[in-house]
Amino acid sequence: MKIIIIGCGKVGSALAEELTMENHEVAIVDISAQKLQEVGEDLDALQIQGNGSSINVLMDAGVAMADLVIAVTGSDELNLLCCLVAKNLGKCHTVARVRNPIYNKEINLMKESLGISMIINPEMATAAEIARLLRFPSAIKIDPFAKGKVELLKFRLKPEFRLDGKSIVEINMKGKHNILVAGVERGEQVFIPNGDFVLQNGDLVSILASPKNASAFFKSIGLKTNQVRNCMIVGGGTIAIFLARMLLEMKMRVVIIEQSKERCELLADLLPDATVVNGDGTSKNLLFEENLENAEAFVALTNMDEENILLGMFAERMAHAKVVTKVNRVAFDDITDELELGSLIHPKYITTDRILQYTRATQNSIGSNVETLYHILDSKAEALEFVIRENSSVVGVELKDLRLKNNLLVGCINRGGKVLIPRGDDCLMVGDTVVVVTSQKCLRDIEDILEK
Repeated sequence: MKIIIIGCGKVGSALAEELTMENHEVAIVDISAQKLQEVGEDLDALQIQGNGSSINVLMDAGVAMADLVIAVTGSDELNLLCCLVAKNLGKCHTVARVRNPIYNKEINLMKESLGISMIINPEMATAAEIARLLRFPSAIKIDPFAKGKVELLKFRLKPEFRLDGKSIVEINMKGKHNILVAGVERGEQVFIPNGDFVLQNGDLVSILASPKNASAFFKSIGLKTNQVRNCMIVGGGTIAIFLARMLLEMKMRVVIIEQSKERCELLADLLPDATVVNGDGTSKNLLFEENLENAEAFVALTNMDEENILLGMFAERMAHAKVVTKVNRVAFDDITDELELGSLIHPKYITTDRILQYTRATQNSIGSNVETLYHILDSKAEALEFVIRENSSVVGVELKDLRLKNNLLVGCINRGGKVLIPRGDDCLMVGDTVVVVTSQKCLRDIEDILEK
């Protein structure tokens, strides 16, 4: 595909990197020559300096022949304008990042009236991910599939679970759990395991299951499964607003600590059912005054990664809370992954995954589409959800007879709302949605699971 990315910030550069790796023809547009130079050294992509809403600039970038234009500049209005101009100059799909909550109720109208294919709000997507974690606090990360009927949940293996030294087959036979161990992270190593794989304490284990079956499995090994009842949020930005609204709808008590008095007044107006505290969220005394020790969830959402990291470490040490830490920069993720920070949230990854999912879904496919895509296992693997729309070579054949690629698992099947953890004698059928976990990159169609 020919793809134009307008905006060369964190998300734009990450998208350019991923899409060039997938052998797309990419052009990057940004008004800053310095940003283009920084991102362009390692990428095989055309660089165009200029305003992405300019007709001449878009023509230079090849908009007449482009399949997709993605606008991720720092301005919502510029992103919308870029998509509108691109749509009128070519026959491309368009994706716009729109962050201001004021546009939230108008997204469907904007898509329809402006002809924009996809609008993504990173702050809302981030808030939704955090809310899922607080509903199921035992998990470090939760990725939903099949409209929430299936989830990929990550947790750390501890001695009290009594799973150390046990193979996956033993665990399934003993507990008769309808789950699938889809991935294991052990230090720098990443595994997509078979039944003989043996777990060790300290492993980061990812399982695929329905919420009900995941809950039963976690209860059987002694992990809490009930959602938290109260939450302390430090930082009153846009993510905090979206998150607080979601948590209040879930009947949680919410306390937001924000340093700016003016911002506190806005928060109090927007969130009358939340407790808004004006103060320095990095102050130990203030945190204890607001009852940190008894908080069931603690979310660090300031604008500074360093503050969030210190707050996450402090909350992990001082409270028995579910801790969520937002980190924007990922240059030192190998270090932050080793720290006790609870669940790490990277808004950049959330946004790029959603856009990549859309990109693969728009490509020509043989009777199936990528509906959902997540980078998992420290971004060394992908979990994808395919919808099988037509007959193909994978349909009607028992899984044990399919020549699947190495390091690939058919994780679960959603058939008419019923979730199946497949065995060797199960078959894929037209109408199924199928979750595949693999370290093989760039799968675009369900037939890509087969060894050629």
